Amino acid sequence: MMTTSPTRPPSEYSTLESVAVSTPDEVTFRVRVLPSALPDAPLVLLLPAMAMKAKHYLALAKAFHAQGLSVALTDLRAQGESRPALREGKDFGYREMLEVDLPAIVAGLRQRFPHAPLHLFGHSLGGQLALLFAAAQPTAATSVTVIGTGTVFWRAFGPRRWVEALTSIQWIGLVSRVKGYWPGGVLIPGAMAGGVMIDWSKHSLTSRYRPRGSSVEYDRLLGEMTVPVLAVSLEHDRLGPKSNVDFLVSRLQAAAVTQWHVEGDSPVVHRDHFEWLKDSPVVAQRVAEWIDSGSAFA
Repeated sequence: MMTTSPTRPPSEYSTLESVAVSTPDEVTFRVRVLPSALPDAPLVLLLPAMAMKAKHYLALAKAFHAQGLSVALTDLRAQGESRPALREGKDFGYREMLEVDLPAIVAGLRQRFPHAPLHLFGHSLGGQLALLFAAAQPTAATSVTVIGTGTVFWRAFGPRRWVEALTSIQWIGLVSRVKGYWPGGVLIPGAMAGGVMIDWSKHSLTSRYRPRGSSVEYDRLLGEMTVPVLAVSLEHDRLGPKSNVDFLVSRLQAAAVTQWHVEGDSPVVHRDHFEWLKDSPVVAQRVAEWIDSGSAFA
């Protein structure tokens, strides 16, 4: 007698409304959205950290939505619901994510939310991408919020961690060159495209953003960008410590920057590079207040 296993019910994330996005080089994204009842409510686009799937930010998205905002979540190229999957398509680096993927994703969201001002929210690598994209496309976003996002320049980590940062990150770059991809391990547990990790390791060595194959002068544009920025650092974040966030913020010479360092008696009690997501309602409330006012908060 044949038996059948029970059908697993769909996840909450997979049942969200989605916007299909395709790029000229045939990469597809499924951008999940939680629309506000108000068509002109601010739209927050969440960009994940390295090797993190967008579905892990669902609680944060729901918390922003509870604040009256529309929210969009998307995986980065070759992660999560993006296709082709890692190692099934061509290698890529920062250039493809910044100059191919994000323009297509933003264009798709403009069609779905034609009256909504767009606010970028990036975690770690997602924050770097948000800042660089906003610098290169100054009319694309109304504001940028980053959390756990700092330069990975080895000297920004502070003298006690210089050797660790220099050797670990350059090892990742070397392995990525030899294998053609990063299989996961030191610092970055998940697999990543080789080109991304090579660009990342070059930035760590020089402090400059010079993606392979790109002619865009990102460092100059970062210094000239005037889009308001909220930069959040976390007390126990070893991957994006305050010193690294401060170094990156110092490059934003023309932008109005609000810095929020989470420490002391903050209602955000989880202050690790990833654990802060457990306090998504608090983070979303504070960021929504900043988006609404554009000013510093206590």
